[in-house]
Amino acid sequence: MKLTITHKGSIVPAERIERFIYLIRNQKIMLDADLAALYGVKTKVLLQAMKRNRDRFPVDFMFQLTKTEFASLRSQIVTSNRRGGRRYLPYAFTEQGVAMLSSVLNSQRAISVNIEIMRAFMHMRKMLSSYAELAGKLDKLEKKYDARFRVVFQAIRELMKAPETKTRPIGFRVEKKEG
Repeated sequence: MKLTITHKGSIVPAERIERFIYLIRNQKIMLDADLAALYGVKTKVLLQAMKRNRDRFPVDFMFQLTKTEFASLRSQIVTSNRRGGRRYLPYAFTEQGVAMLSSVLNSQRAISVNIEIMRAFMHMRKMLSSYAELAGKLDKLEKKYDARFRVVFQAIRELMKAPETKTRPIGFRVEKKEG
């Protein structure tokens, strides 16, 4: 799903924001380190601000990933350990948690970046609802026409599916010579 929104004066491209939105626990989230990079602060600073204002971040705004979730996410986005990796499991912020972050970071950049993030979340919601609307219309058409068009409807459904992300193996591949 490619975002094509751009606004005058955007300090962060929408495409960059889109890469940082993941689906975990059936929620669209952004990770603490990614948010820190967008806001131009260290992850430690972001987390300190969050912890000083812990009452503003209930579990439906922010949660810490489990080891299994983090391992799964790392395999999806193919990240490597930087200097030994993280010492703690990352925090995931929902859209509401991201909105709350701009108020606790209290900087002009945090406010500007936050506006762009909110626009990205909103655009993704619109795209998902249009896909659902299209699928509903397709169902109605399929019921209306006979089996001859079933192949056409199946082809359209395949085109509507989100593209699968293929992970490539890291490292060298050694081919054995048979002899």
